[in-house]
Amino acid sequence: MTQTESHPPYLVLWLRSLAFWLVFPVTIVCYAILLLFTFPFTLRVRWALLQSWVNFILWWLRVTCKLTHEIQGLEHIPDGAGIVFSKHQSTWETIALQQIFPLQVWVAKRELMWIPFFGWGLALMKCIAIKRGTGRAAVRQLVTQGKARLEQGIWIVIFPEGTRIPAGQKGHYRIGGAILAEHSGFPIVPVAHNGGEYWPRRSFIKRPGVIQVRIGAPITSNGKSAQQVLEEAADWIEARMDEITTLK
Repeated sequence: MTQTESHPPYLVLWLRSLAFWLVFPVTIVCYAILLLFTFPFTLRVRWALLQSWVNFILWWLRVTCKLTHEIQGLEHIPDGAGIVFSKHQSTWETIALQQIFPLQVWVAKRELMWIPFFGWGLALMKCIAIKRGTGRAAVRQLVTQGKARLEQGIWIVIFPEGTRIPAGQKGHYRIGGAILAEHSGFPIVPVAHNGGEYWPRRSFIKRPGVIQVRIGAPITSNGKSAQQVLEEAADWIEARMDEITTLK
């Protein structure tokens, strides 16, 4: 990519982003309505429908905003289910992870379920909706529902920092996902990416470029406490973030 393509005029960035935003929310509403009609069917049928939306949006992002991604570490994704521990910087990873990993559900704050259309989709995809501020009760819910889904071969996606953290910063890693790994015996697969440097949170503008994604080897809880598992995953993610950031 040339210097001009990497740093186009602001008006060009604005127009490209406008083109993306004119389509993005409309497709969310349309697909949420389509998902309602899949209510009698299995989760895998809904997942197949959702995949068509994910593929379209990532294509549209590439066409309009000239934004793509590159992945290293796909060989680390195990054949069976696991727990994705991902850096959370923007909306981008909530879309892209659905293309990178197999059939999955998210752990999300319960308030998201109240958003029209988007929340309906989360409910139909069997999202594990956690009520913030409930402490141990939320962890128990995560372990109970998470184990059930993992045993069905469904991946669990967790953003251990809990919320979107601005690019270049580190949030507080929460222990719930590590406790799930300890109690279920399923591994954590850590994921680092610099998506927030191109699609910043609460930003209309998207920068062109190639988002870097790094997938680490599975981290098991064998002989480790949940705290040790959490620290190992967090250390791996943050070390990779230092390597791939464009902010230096």
